[in-house]
This record gives sequence, structure tokens and C-alpha cells, in this order.
Amino acid sequence: MSDKDLSFENAYAKLEEIAQKLNSNDISLDQAIALYEEGMKLTKFCTETLENAKQRIEVLKSVKN
Repeated sequence: MSDKDLSFENAYAKLEEIAQKLNSNDISLDQAIALYEEGMKLTKFCTETLENAKQRIEVLKSVKN
């Protein structure tokens, strides 16, 4: 799934999956590092998405007033 196709909800769900995998004892160090890297990218995507939504809401609120 490319970043264009990624929604906030899908990214958040993937982060939850990653957290569960990282909490298990069934993965290697290399797998854990790869999952951590993916999780950091998804966290950045979610943070940026939320910040953009916040900015859009602020614009809408200012137009209303």
C-alpha cells in the first residue's frame, strides 16, 4: 500500500498490529528493528494527518466567525 492509498485509520490499525508483534517474544531482533522503523514512519504519517486536520478545522472555525 502506497502513502497515497494509506488512510489514517489503516495506518493506526497497522500501528496496533506492530505494537502487538513487538510485545510478543516470537520475533527476532532484525524483525523488531524493521517493525520499529515501519512504526516510526506510520507514526509520522498519523501525526501529519492529524495536524493537517487540525489546521483545516481551525480554518473552518475562523470562516464561521
